[in-house]
Amino acid sequence: MTGGETAARRLLITGRVQGVGFRFAMVGEARARRLTGWVRNCADGSVEAVVAGAAADVEAIVAWAHRGPPAAQVTGVRVEAASGEFADFAVAPAARNR
Repeated sequence: MTGGETAARRLLITGRVQGVGFRFAMVGEARARRLTGWVRNCADGSVEAVVAGAAADVEAIVAWAHRGPPAAQVTGVRVEAASGEFADFAVAPAARNR
């Protein structure tokens, strides 16, 4: 990434977000925006993601996460500051109980 402001955010997305292609749709959205990070299913039925890149693109994927793919029914998105450097955007192994 060159020039412009960068950002990183951790998202916790709730609702009907597992079994609807959410993670794979998010990978496509993130890669199209040249974002890096990861997305994974959580044991409680939510989806967690960390996204990093140009601030405007990070905000765009946060907005997308409120809708998700067509079959999803998002009821909430918690957004927190995050940090980290990632080579790509990929699906990570599912999280166990916290």
